[in-house]
Amino acid sequence: MCGIIGIASNQPINHVLVSALKGLQHRGQQTAGIATMDGNLMHLKKYLGLVKEVITENDLTYLQGNIGIGHVRYPTSGAANDPEQAHPFYVNSPFGIMLAHNGNLTNADILRNDVLKKNHRHVRTCSDSEILTNIFAFELEQLTTNLQLNNDKIFSAISNLNQRITGAYAVVSLIADYGMVAFRDPFGIRPLILGKKVEADNSTTYMFSSESCAIEINDFEIVRDILPGEVVIVTKDGRLEAKICYPNPQLNICIFEYVYLARPDSIIEKVTVQLARRNMGKYLAKQIQSLNLEIDVVIPVPDTSRTIAVEVADTLKKPYREGFVKNHFTGRTFMLSDPEQRKIAVRNKLNPISIEFKGKNVLLVDDSIVRGTTSREIINIVRKNGAKKVYIASAAPQVKFPNVYGIDMPTHVELIAYNRNDDEIAEAIGADKVIFQTLDDLKSSITDINPDISKFDASCFDGNYITGNIDTNYLNSLISVKWS
Repeated sequence: MCGIIGIASNQPINHVLVSALKGLQHRGQQTAGIATMDGNLMHLKKYLGLVKEVITENDLTYLQGNIGIGHVRYPTSGAANDPEQAHPFYVNSPFGIMLAHNGNLTNADILRNDVLKKNHRHVRTCSDSEILTNIFAFELEQLTTNLQLNNDKIFSAISNLNQRITGAYAVVSLIADYGMVAFRDPFGIRPLILGKKVEADNSTTYMFSSESCAIEINDFEIVRDILPGEVVIVTKDGRLEAKICYPNPQLNICIFEYVYLARPDSIIEKVTVQLARRNMGKYLAKQIQSLNLEIDVVIPVPDTSRTIAVEVADTLKKPYREGFVKNHFTGRTFMLSDPEQRKIAVRNKLNPISIEFKGKNVLLVDDSIVRGTTSREIINIVRKNGAKKVYIASAAPQVKFPNVYGIDMPTHVELIAYNRNDDEIAEAIGADKVIFQTLDDLKSSITDINPDISKFDASCFDGNYITGNIDTNYLNSLISVKWS
């Protein structure tokens, strides 16, 4: 889970590029970076930190150009605190290429060896995104030995790339003095959407974004989602051309985008995230109703679950209350890899309002329960503030399997639902009862809005890895690898 932005225009784009990237800050808080292109010149600034910390007004004086890309990183592979892992990545051959990537390659180890021994290209970091950058550059180089570049050669290069790599990838890239390229993996696991804006001179500025929120907050209009396996090129003179570069691609959007990752004001595959979360609440409430629990109050674990909790309370006809004051400057605890860090972060982030808990049977509503560390700490806080009973309902099913497509659920042994039934999970996190959404109901909460979506990547719930190259040996190997 990272956030990517690409903008192509006939006028300077550095300010709007930074503004759009800030709109995706929720997707990654470890590093930030932007690259701009002014003819054959490329400019780059990237480092550890938030967008506002990494990209200053002074930086914008030299980050000039009419085309640019940006990235915020939430690390899933590679060293978390290494500034060299920040995107965009750069290679100077064959033309000068910048690339930013959202996702995770599942055959990165094989590719790394191939890039070195067969493609004779050096990779400086342990990032799969740098591998992807070099493969794109190599495939393009093979087709442009005469240094003549055109759209057809770019399409062919990415067709070849798609045959070599597996996993999840949404990509924006700059090719020096040529233009921008955006493409999405054949399963469309990670989102990518196109927007546009007609300027005062009647020219069109195009924006590619991981989420529509960054498009709309900058007064662009949504055009459409980039299709699975599709490549879209915007040349430096503003011409746009698109082509499917994989045989028989099929959408399998990551279902966790709707549960947690995306902002509620975003629209992904014609589904408003806010409406999907309302539906999650309605389906979850029906399941809770069947249990005949004595519930005095419904309280969300802010912020993602608020919409869900409102619908739960409304359906159950129980009072909805805000029970926590949230410090919005602490970041998203899901993104912290260390259990002790998450525990401390929860205490710093959520301060309870005692009167909402004292002497009550409390139903907490959360978007998901992954490692259980956060849930355990929150339940402990609620009990200390006088709750009689504490139930917790999750809008997502039990997370039983690692996610290998770009979300930090690295090993099964870290998951609270691994080898535990619901009663054992409740005991482990200190709840009187835990209620999980069913996977069918979770899917229905989305397909009720857009019936054209027929398949999802729900691998962390059902263990079905759609790229087909994930087996027990692969999953076990993750245990001995430091994924951050």
